[in-house]
Amino acid sequence: MLWSLIKIFLFFALIAGASFGALELLALEGGIRIAIAGQEYSLTPLQAVIALVLLVIAVWLFLKLMGLLLATFRFLNGDETAISRYFDRNRERKGFQALADGMLALASGEGRLAMAKAARANKYLDRPDLTDLLTAQAAEMAGDKGKAEEAYKRLLTEDRTRFVGVRGIMKQRLAAGDTDKALALAKTAFALKPAHEETQDVLLRLQAQGADWKGARETLKAKLKHGSLPRDVHKRRDAVLALSEAKGVLSEDSGIDGQERAIEANKLSPDLIPAAVMAAKSYIEQGKPKYAARVISKAWAARPHPDLAGAFAEIVPDETPDKRIKRFRALTKTNPNDPETKMLLAELNIAAENFPDARRALGDLVETQADARALTIMAAVERGEGASDTVVKGWLARALSAPRGPQWVCDNCQHIHAEWTPTCDNCRALDTLSWKRPPQSEVQALSSAAMLPLIVGAVEDKSDEAVAEIDDAEIVDMNAADGQVNS
Repeated sequence: MLWSLIKIFLFFALIAGASFGALELLALEGGIRIAIAGQEYSLTPLQAVIALVLLVIAVWLFLKLMGLLLATFRFLNGDETAISRYFDRNRERKGFQALADGMLALASGEGRLAMAKAARANKYLDRPDLTDLLTAQAAEMAGDKGKAEEAYKRLLTEDRTRFVGVRGIMKQRLAAGDTDKALALAKTAFALKPAHEETQDVLLRLQAQGADWKGARETLKAKLKHGSLPRDVHKRRDAVLALSEAKGVLSEDSGIDGQERAIEANKLSPDLIPAAVMAAKSYIEQGKPKYAARVISKAWAARPHPDLAGAFAEIVPDETPDKRIKRFRALTKTNPNDPETKMLLAELNIAAENFPDARRALGDLVETQADARALTIMAAVERGEGASDTVVKGWLARALSAPRGPQWVCDNCQHIHAEWTPTCDNCRALDTLSWKRPPQSEVQALSSAAMLPLIVGAVEDKSDEAVAEIDDAEIVDMNAADGQVNS
């Protein structure tokens, strides 16, 4: 609105200025005398200005006429497109100017203006590859999805613009949540440009979501081939996909194929805990306990985990607690200061009813890195050593408000998973789950701490009535929930 008022003001200012100038010229005395071929012409100042303007127009018309005559001469000499090029040159100039204005409007975020400029450019130019692309992007910015899709479909008709059209429609289908059509379009786009990194990533993500692990591994191989993925990252993610493929095969009751893929996944990435567990179980089923123990020991050295300890226990499921402690030294001698190793030793000694050794194995873990599992183990130790119900229930009460300890957490969105999956259930990212302590907000911590007196009353008073709601069975329940190794 303000700009319109400014333009109107400028128009009236120019008209007023021109009128004032004309009046001043009429008021001037004298003029201009022009002598040509013995003839003399006298012009007033106003007539001189008009004559100058007419001269400029005449020169411009003369140049245009000369251009047309030159084009006609070329046409007569055999150049069939000379005259059409002469008339099209001005149209192209207007068209490219409109195209440039549309690109500037698009960069400025003015979708509607960019669409208008694209329509004007299309009127003057015979370049649908440029005008349709500008129209599609401008329509997307303006929220007109139907017009954008029509423009992208027109781009499908030419080989040089087909990839752009397929990619544009693919992104629209992704935004609409139509993953099936988006997957088909992603495969088409990948076939047109296998080295396009964005298309590789979209196709890989959709294949992983659809559990097409074989296809995802082929896409991952293409990313490595075209240099869009480092070799070490490719090896790790290939192991993740191989493990997922193994799980899929096992769910179809194809034991041998599943075992082979599980072992392959473990060889690709020995530190991948789920792959090590599955490979170990495959070796156990094949009657190769030494191979299973070797796989678990290697993974434990990289990252101790309760699932590894559980798989190691399955190698000899019916051994006595004392023999199990002796056999588990192959694991516990590695990473002895890791909290998982300390808790594993404590649980093994609890199963053997050696409570003093269990306390020594636990060390200062309940003070330095107290979590629900460590505090529950401490409650079991106190119970085994004959402590009062008040002491045992006090440890259990602390366990109720303590953090759960390490869990499978997505590095991308921090979403917590009950078990390992190849893709995050929340953000759908591939291979982002890590076994670590999840971030805990202060609000959650304060809420848990505030609930503690309601659960146990005054722990310092050692009141049995205040903790009567907590029974001894919770020790077993909480230990089982955290995946400890029992005899």
